[in-house]
Amino acid sequence: MMNYIFVLFMFFFSFNLPAAEVDNYRLDAGDEIKILVYDEPDLTIETIINDDGNINFPFIGLVSVTGKTVPEVQKIIHDGLSGDYLLNPSVQVDIMTYRSFYIHGEVNQPGGYPYQPGLNVDQAVALAGGLTNRASVSKIYVKKSQTEGEQNVKLTYAVSPGDIITIKQSFF
Repeated sequence: MMNYIFVLFMFFFSFNLPAAEVDNYRLDAGDEIKILVYDEPDLTIETIINDDGNINFPFIGLVSVTGKTVPEVQKIIHDGLSGDYLLNPSVQVDIMTYRSFYIHGEVNQPGGYPYQPGLNVDQAVALAGGLTNRASVSKIYVKKSQTEGEQNVKLTYAVSPGDIITIKQSFF
């Protein structure tokens, strides 16, 4: 009964994003994840994905997780533990902390800030202390962490972890 309550607790409080978004979210360096193997407390770890995109998991060793989704990592851990170590491991992977996003240019406090689900550019600007007097609200650019080039966006644009936001100067 206690395990059932624990599973329910973990289910309701472990997700920061709706399930569909968590399932599609691609992990990258700087994300902190928790891996839970039920009934195996020695195999429960919290770790930050290193710059090479790897984590070190007991009995398996280095696991490359960059670019993979949470369900893909769960399967890798499950498959790695199955057979030699456990008969049918039940593995859960949760994102504990997302990698930071960065904002610079015409904001009062440029820098890196912790990503929160549902964040848009306007909220990111507020975290950075607001716009300076010289800021342009039409010259806002976002560079995705995994793509080349910048995209001109509006204040309502959804920010992702690892994004680099640049607020350009207005001419007037």
